[in-house]
Amino acid sequence: MTFQAELWVWDARRADTWTFVSLPAPASEEIRELAAEPGRGFGAVKVRVTLGGSTWTTSIFPDRGRGRYVLPIKRAVRTAESLEPGDVATLTVELVDF
Repeated sequence: MTFQAELWVWDARRADTWTFVSLPAPASEEIRELAAEPGRGFGAVKVRVTLGGSTWTTSIFPDRGRGRYVLPIKRAVRTAESLEPGDVATLTVELVDF
């Protein structure tokens, strides 16, 4: 799936600048159904992400407060793609191991 999302900083770790994007609600619902099988720790789902010229493998996590999955955007990617919190990025997310 390809979508645009705004980068935001996790309030609980603002000093560490843990930066995320929220997946769209329809995509989150579809992933939630696929990930409903038992044995997945914390509801995490492995994904391959492409943002600009950067591609990496990570996990997305359910965020009960937002009702969506959230995707961490690591510092190396933010630096390589010249992104800061508040910027809107186009991302492609592919489920891995499904």
